[in-house]
Amino acid sequence: MVIMAIDHVRDVAGNESISTAPTNLQTTTTALFFTRWITHLCAPTFVFLSGTSAYLSVKNNPNINNARNFLLKRGLWLVIVNFTINNFAIFFDIHFGVLFSQVIAAIGFGLIGVALLLKLPIKAILAISILIIFGHDLFTGISFGKGSWVEMLWTLFTQSGFFQLSPDRSLVMSYPIIPWLGVMLAGFCFGKLFVLPAEKRKQVFLKIGLATIALFVIIRALNFYGDPSPWAVQKTKLFTVLSFINTTKYPPSLLFTLMTLGISITLLSLVEDMKNKITSIVSVYGKVPLFYWLLHWFIVHFLAIGIFLWQGYHWSDLQFQGFAMGHPKNGGGVGLPGLYAAWAFVVILLYPISKRYANYKSAHREKEWLKYL
Repeated sequence: MVIMAIDHVRDVAGNESISTAPTNLQTTTTALFFTRWITHLCAPTFVFLSGTSAYLSVKNNPNINNARNFLLKRGLWLVIVNFTINNFAIFFDIHFGVLFSQVIAAIGFGLIGVALLLKLPIKAILAISILIIFGHDLFTGISFGKGSWVEMLWTLFTQSGFFQLSPDRSLVMSYPIIPWLGVMLAGFCFGKLFVLPAEKRKQVFLKIGLATIALFVIIRALNFYGDPSPWAVQKTKLFTVLSFINTTKYPPSLLFTLMTLGISITLLSLVEDMKNKITSIVSVYGKVPLFYWLLHWFIVHFLAIGIFLWQGYHWSDLQFQGFAMGHPKNGGGVGLPGLYAAWAFVVILLYPISKRYANYKSAHREKEWLKYL
């Protein structure tokens, strides 16, 4: 949750966020590349652990129909939130010119998928997950009639894409349903390991994490499958390494999934029993993820607008259509040092707010609506 905010501050307040892709090796710098790359860990981990949370929720509910209904309602709620509150929080566009299917929708659709598959044996769900994660790259590049409903449905379920729904409204599918469902189902099956004794669990997590990273390295080195962008020798050895780890997120390729989940699962093993001041602080954000997610977008936007106005721009210079996200028509924003300062400000500001809300949720477990925020 903390790392994620770096990228969103860069999106909204960065002076190169509109014109320069941070992972384009022809134009990026090492610092900018890693500022973006480190946040790749966030979305797969969110979706994966949402699946784990769904497993633990089902396991603790003796009535499978009740468990299914909760997952369906939770999933549908997240999809609605994605295209309403979340959409506005990202763009600050009161006209909703862009309908953006983002990670919140991916989790929502994933929970719906888990609910529909809930009565299958865990081995069958794992098999479906593996089939999706390892096989969906085979369908990359397949397309249908431009602008047709068939193409739209194909994109919604399998690819990332853009659709012009009307002259003033478009749909952007950044998180297609099926590839992310594969990650969600993997997390659901992974939840079964959480019932193991702590020490045994740590060992199993470490083995799975390192094996996943090793598999990523082997397949990536072969350079023939698993990502639409092969790695290549670059101008320096460091940039060649960057090319090797520069995998595709939209949609998540096999190699992107192996790389990110391998790191996250390994970290789960290493930090599980770690207790100190830092873990005590960061765990606060994790207790209220949706609340933090929505609120941090609003704070980032207000902060960015303040920066633009401080830089001498006027409200009339700010653009809120498309993916401008409030950027001035010409320039504006801050470089990496300013971005990291703004990121720290946002995270620190949200700590007491998140902690207070987390305490409120803990003290009022009888309030059903709190389960949805």
